[in-house]
Amino acid sequence: MKREIVQTSDGSTTIYLPDWNESYHSKHGAIQEAYHVFIKNGLYFANSEIMGLRSKAASVSILEIGFGTGLNGFITFLESEQSGQKIDYVGIEAYPVLLEEAMQMNYAQEIAPANSAVFQKMHECSWEQRNEISANVYLTKQQKLFQEVDEENVYDLIYFDAFGFRVQPELWSEAIFQRMYAALKSKGVLVTYACRTSIKNAMLTAGFSVEKLPGAPGKREMLRATKGF
Repeated sequence: MKREIVQTSDGSTTIYLPDWNESYHSKHGAIQEAYHVFIKNGLYFANSEIMGLRSKAASVSILEIGFGTGLNGFITFLESEQSGQKIDYVGIEAYPVLLEEAMQMNYAQEIAPANSAVFQKMHECSWEQRNEISANVYLTKQQKLFQEVDEENVYDLIYFDAFGFRVQPELWSEAIFQRMYAALKSKGVLVTYACRTSIKNAMLTAGFSVEKLPGAPGKREMLRATKGF
């Protein structure tokens, strides 16, 4: 499928798929969407929930559904650099972005130029292996379909960043969210940029408690789902 590098409204880049009229990130701003959805309403919230139950030194296990350009993984690394928190990060991607495409993304230049080598390392490191990105961050990239996630009680937080419902509705089904629910630990959290009624209902049927939150710039709402005890 044809892929084009385009610039979003906040100056950051993304990959656009003209055949689908779909992009990897919001056209209103890739970086600002990632921070709003996955860091502010994901990682920060999960820490506030989880860290009340465990030592402040505890690591957080994150599953990303759609590793894509590596933006979410990179900003999570940057958060770890600031906080000292240990992160065990697993990124699932069925169709990996080519290295030359990833290197055209301007995230490091826009956010943290001193860490450009880390962004490159995240894309160059081996698939199907646990890679040490920094003293606090380990990254495992797995090339497989989202439907193949079969872990149970492993993750504290899921970044659900699949392509939109309009082009891949099968990725937003009850069956998928049942797998996500099983993969999370008790009190685990799932966040996504999407907020469609059918998606919310699929999450609820899978067992999640679900809340609507203000969306990233250009989007009215997003969803956050929590697994109970």
